[in-house]
Amino acid sequence: MSKVEEFEDLRSLLFSIAYRILGSVSEAEDAVQETWLRFDASATIPTSTKAFLSTTVTRLSIDVLRSARVRREEYVGPWFPEPLLNDPYQDPARSVELADSVSMAALLLLERLSPLERSVFVLREVFAFGFDEVATAVGRSEAACRQLLVRARRHMEAGRPRFRADRQERQELATRFLDAMKDGDITGLQRLLATDAQLVGDSGGKAPQLAKTITGAENVARLLAAFFPWLSRVGVTAEPHDVNGEPGAIARDPDGQVLHILAFEILDGRIGTIRSVVNPDKLAHLGPVADAWAITREIREARRASR
Repeated sequence: MSKVEEFEDLRSLLFSIAYRILGSVSEAEDAVQETWLRFDASATIPTSTKAFLSTTVTRLSIDVLRSARVRREEYVGPWFPEPLLNDPYQDPARSVELADSVSMAALLLLERLSPLERSVFVLREVFAFGFDEVATAVGRSEAACRQLLVRARRHMEAGRPRFRADRQERQELATRFLDAMKDGDITGLQRLLATDAQLVGDSGGKAPQLAKTITGAENVARLLAAFFPWLSRVGVTAEPHDVNGEPGAIARDPDGQVLHILAFEILDGRIGTIRSVVNPDKLAHLGPVADAWAITREIREARRASR
């Protein structure tokens, strides 16, 4: 098997590791590309190609994450991972665990960890690497990696929900919620929201957003019911689509360009958190991005005309 074939066989795994460490599609793709360049340039034939490539992409991701943390601390407003619509790595035997590990909620929990803790957790807990492989990948002893994993698990378990509906129930709930948003049905929306529901937007200061954070089922329902029907009037559509392995939606302008992404976190049969990603920099990997400012102006004009 050629180098190219060996690399392509492992590309999806490498991306999945890098994305979970970085929370960024573009940065993960860059890390995978740099891994290929180093593999291609290496004159030495590794004993295990998987070990070599996994180690390389992990160390590159750790370096990128360390520098990215400074930028994220200076980020304007809430920071969310770049939305992932399709996870390329699917192990049928562990599909549920893999979907959980890439959800927005899980990635935000991973943000609490140090780069080393995060990398150890991803390699061991998500992809079931042996401690010897993990130790090689992060450049620490096996004993140190076990300690890093203990700390990482403690942080992750503290933030994980205790109960989640099954996948079909979540999909059905999300569909009903989207229908209620389009109809401006305040009562219907409120019925599907948790009492302490939150609507949180990530614009990075580069696009208009409804609000930074809205809390409470009634407040969230009123805001969504007042805003989304107007999106429909100016030709914006919202189509259901999994976002990071969870129910969500893609909003597109009349030309089919991506306006924003909605990701729903569903707990105890209710929608607890709605995360809206509007920052155009985080949508560019999904295709052409809509002009959110222009859409906002159209809505204002439509409202004035209807008075």
